[in-house]
Formats: sequence, structure tokens, C-alpha cells
Amino acid sequence: MESFGEALRGLQDYLNYVILGIPLYRFALALLVFFLFFFFRKLFTLIVIRSLREIVSRTSTEIDDLVLRAWAKPISFLIVVVGVGLSLFILGLEKTITLKVVRTLLMFTVGWMAYNLVTAFEGKFYEFTARFGKELSKEIGSFFIKLSKAFVILVAGMAILQEWGINVSALFASLGLGGLAFALAAKDTAANLFGGLTVLADKSMKVGDWIKIGDVEGIVEDIGLRTTKIRSFEKSLITVPNQVLANQPLENFSRRSVRRIKMTIGLTYSTTGEQMRKILEEIRKMLREHPRIAKDQLLMVYFTDFGDSSLDIFIYCFTDTANWEEYLSIREDVNLKIMEIVERHGASFAFPSRSIYVESLPDKREDD
Repeated sequence: MESFGEALRGLQDYLNYVILGIPLYRFALALLVFFLFFFFRKLFTLIVIRSLREIVSRTSTEIDDLVLRAWAKPISFLIVVVGVGLSLFILGLEKTITLKVVRTLLMFTVGWMAYNLVTAFEGKFYEFTARFGKELSKEIGSFFIKLSKAFVILVAGMAILQEWGINVSALFASLGLGGLAFALAAKDTAANLFGGLTVLADKSMKVGDWIKIGDVEGIVEDIGLRTTKIRSFEKSLITVPNQVLANQPLENFSRRSVRRIKMTIGLTYSTTGEQMRKILEEIRKMLREHPRIAKDQLLMVYFTDFGDSSLDIFIYCFTDTANWEEYLSIREDVNLKIMEIVERHGASFAFPSRSIYVESLPDKREDD
């Protein structure tokens, strides 16, 4: 009995051992309560959330399903928040600190719920923006979804900072040069934001378009809040600030329905006038009758110049497609037909050459 009493007193002394001004038994009890509420959270998810899912699945509307899907984890996290509050209370921390921690976790949970709600209703966003035009519904919807998420994060972050007594406006104002840098960064961010809105409002491009702006050319992959991502034909990803897109000329190749063929071919100077007339007439006829040459676009075939080493024929027309692969196939067919016409009339293509005329050659006897 005496040994049992001594062991009990030893355990009591151990539990009363103070760490950071808090007895050890309080730490043990707080930890026990914390893990107990984690167990309650699991139980709540298995019983309550599952039951709610079965209920909302029977309703005719989809909205309650989306809301439950967005709020299931944040609501179950509220049980953990209660456990944290009780654990801090058991530890004997100041009431002010305990309330601040609990309120901070509650603000985080509310922000989490709002963020998940935006994510859950992404499909509804796209359905709404489709009413203003299906062509850019995806881009406009994606833009406002990102904007909404950024707004939720900003508001939640500022609310948490205010809860801990940090005046956000005063903080930025007191940073001096840092505040100036932040203001300049905010200016650029605002310019990029409105630049993105301008691009979407003008409908100058959409995801998947082939564009060229300045030295940048490629396929649009994403139109974001601050930047637009373009995949070049070398497969590198180029990020362009939206204000650049809004302030520079933008060439959208995907918006054209035709594509130009422009070339100059040269025939040798041995080509006669009669041969040239027949070649020109046959090329014009071939292009007018070609099934893939646009009939409603400009078509020109003319003998234009006496070049340094060739008789130049200028050819200008348009294919009926802007697709690059189809365009190359049509151009190849046109080139082959032109070769056949030139060969059929006994002419040949010229290449850069130079003739040298020697008036006299030195006498071999003088060289000897």
C-alpha cells in the first residue's frame, strides 16, 4: 500500500509539473479534448453529412447538392474549432487570446465556405456568361471565377489581420518605400485587371485562338486576372501582362476565314512572248477553277518584271480555309499545277545566274 501511495504521489507530482506556467495535467486534458472533438468530427461526417447527402439527392434542384458539397468539410471543421476553443480554455490561457484564436478560425472557415461555394457554382457561372455570347462564355466565366476567389481570399485575410489588431490601411501607409512599392504594384495589377476586362469586352480573342502581338505568336491557353498565357509554336509558354494586350495591336489569325497565297515565280529569258501569254492564261484558269481557291477574294496573275536573271510572274490569291495544314496542302497542289503548266509549254524556271563576256583571250605563245 505504501508503495502504491508513493507511486500515486509521484504521478501527482509529475502531472503538476509546470511547463511554460501551465501544469502538465492541463496539457494532457487539453490534448484529450482536442482529439475527442476530432473523433466527433468524423462521427458527424459519417452520420449527419451522409444523411444530408441522401436527403438533397432526392430533391429536384441541383443547388442544394452544390451547397452541401461546398460546405460539408467547412461545417465539419467547425467541430474542430469548438475543440480548439475548449482546449485553450482548459490550458488556462487568457480569455482574450482564446477568443481571438476561435474567431480567427471561424473567419477562416467562413472564407473557406465562400471559396468552396464559388468553386461549386463554376458551372452556373459559365451558364450565366453564355447568355452574353457563347463565343467567349468560357473566358469571361473563368475570369470572374478567378476574380471572385481572389476577392474572398482578400476579404478573409484582411478580416483576420483586423482581428489581431493589425490595421491593414495603416500598415501599408507605415511601410514607407515598401508602401510605395506596394502601391506601384497595385497600380500595375489594376492595369492588368482592367486590361483583361478590355480584352474580353472587345472579344478580340478567346482560348484556343492563334494570335500575334509584338514578337509573341502562338495559341492562347488561358486569360487570367493579371496575365494571358500563350503557347508558342516551339511549345514554350509565354506569359503576357494583360495591359500589354490591351495597349498593343493584336493580330488574330484564327478570326480569318481565308489565307493568302502570294509568290513570284521567274521564267528564263529564253521564254517567248507567246509561251508567256499561254502560261499566264492557264495559271489564271487553273486558279479560278481550283476547288480550294476562294472565288470571292482577289485573284491576280501578272507578268510584272524583267528581273536580273528571270521574267517574273506575280501570283496572288486566297485559299478557302485558314487552317495551316490544309493551307499547306492547297499551296502544294497549286505549286505542282504551276510546274506542270510551265513544263507543258516548253518553258523552264530561272535561277539566279550571271553571264560573263570575254572580249579576247591572251595568246598562248605570249604566255610561253
